Amino acid sequence: MKKSICLGCVPGRDDGERYANAARCGFAAVEVGTLVDPAERRKHKDLAAKHGLAVCSVMNSDHWQYPLSDPDPGVREKSLAGVAASIETAAALGADTVLVVPAVVTPDVTYEEAWERSADSMSCVLPLAEKRKIVLGVENVWNMFLLSPLEFAGYVDGFGSEYVAAYFDVGNIVAYGYPDHWIRTLGERIGKVHLKGFDAAKHAFVQLLDGTIDWPRVMAALRDVGYDGWLTAELGPEGPDLLEGLAKISGDMDRILAGRARGPRQG
Repeated sequence: MKKSICLGCVPGRDDGERYANAARCGFAAVEVGTLVDPAERRKHKDLAAKHGLAVCSVMNSDHWQYPLSDPDPGVREKSLAGVAASIETAAALGADTVLVVPAVVTPDVTYEEAWERSADSMSCVLPLAEKRKIVLGVENVWNMFLLSPLEFAGYVDGFGSEYVAAYFDVGNIVAYGYPDHWIRTLGERIGKVHLKGFDAAKHAFVQLLDGTIDWPRVMAALRDVGYDGWLTAELGPEGPDLLEGLAKISGDMDRILAGRARGPRQG
């Protein structure tokens, strides 16, 4: 497995400095947001190459503002346009995955409606993803949707395409489940993995090794299901020296990968 980080979590005055800092602190790749302007895509591709970094994935930018499950067809169209732009961003930068939040359950959008609308919407953009050979990575987030690993697996399987996978976020699951259980159920459906720390007792995101995540169990599960892809940190540095904090995140990931991270913190 290899280390990556969300570019937006990297400190820097501009994109060039962020790429440089990611490479300096030992990351091998970054995840970027949707880039609509072709010139911006070329710039990011050049910056990644300059600093010896891969772009492993693209985080779709519009799925919260314009949910794929929205009752308004016009909103869903805007969301699909955003996913399409993310696919084109990934293709231009050499990434193979677009992170997508497929639905948001609300007081006005039932679970069943969220499932049906989002599945229909994803099916509309899937041909473009297949044409560009870009995987749509469905992420587990706090959106009241896909609340069990069995449902998550069933949702992914429902598309019948190798270009729909699970983008599994370890930290997001801790509020209502055990990450290693979900990993074993999702198995080969997992296409990408996000890492961040979480303290279940405080119900709060924390630095990677400061919470209650049992990293040895997480890593054992990932290896057991054959996952050997990118681990992308989705958290920013803390402290007065942000570059030092970024190096700490990288070092914490090294400990997790090497099996030197302890089990969950007690007390």
